[in-house]
Amino acid sequence: MAELIVVRHGQASFGAGDAGSYDRLSDLGRQQAVLAGDALRTAGWLPDRLICGTLDRQRETLAAMGFDGVAEEHPGWNEYDFHDLLAVRFDGAMPDPVRDDRKTHFRTLRETILDWQAGGLEGAAESYADFTRRVEAARAFSTDTTAERVLVVSSGGAIGQLVAASLKAPADQMIALNLQIKNTSMSRFIFSGHRFFLHEFNTTPQFTGPEAAKLLTYS
Repeated sequence: MAELIVVRHGQASFGAGDAGSYDRLSDLGRQQAVLAGDALRTAGWLPDRLICGTLDRQRETLAAMGFDGVAEEHPGWNEYDFHDLLAVRFDGAMPDPVRDDRKTHFRTLRETILDWQAGGLEGAAESYADFTRRVEAARAFSTDTTAERVLVVSSGGAIGQLVAASLKAPADQMIALNLQIKNTSMSRFIFSGHRFFLHEFNTTPQFTGPEAAKLLTYS
């Protein structure tokens, strides 16, 4: 059976002030991406198809991983627009702690996603149903191939949704998985035709030794 490895992008610029600022890798994020590519090469896992979403932080991560080949793009691998969802929840006036404090931000994000999944947040640019459909479309696109090793760079929400769907888990497990996913972690799936199975989730073989803890980030 063929393999699909989905890598979350490297650390982005949390708290930089706006959606455009967040969509860039930090210096640490680039280092994480280089190490992830090195780990796959060391393991002898060389992709024969490269795919990412259309976000800059995803493109930058894939480029920094250093594999040869032309990358394809599919917008289904993009993150849900959490800036938009939070703006809708707070009527455009997001409280400072939600924007600037990590703990408050992610607690509030979890509450917001659960509301979104339940059909709330009327006026959001994308419904949860539309999000699930596009992630599934991205999965189908990426596995409709003769390639044996497919590498995708995506984002935490899309990966959480992909894992939850592959396990037929309840919808609320998407955000539970999402908030666990480390930057440049690898989730491995095997596929053949319509068969698609999770094999590994959220692994970081690239972070080893005494410096490993300093390399682990979640946003």
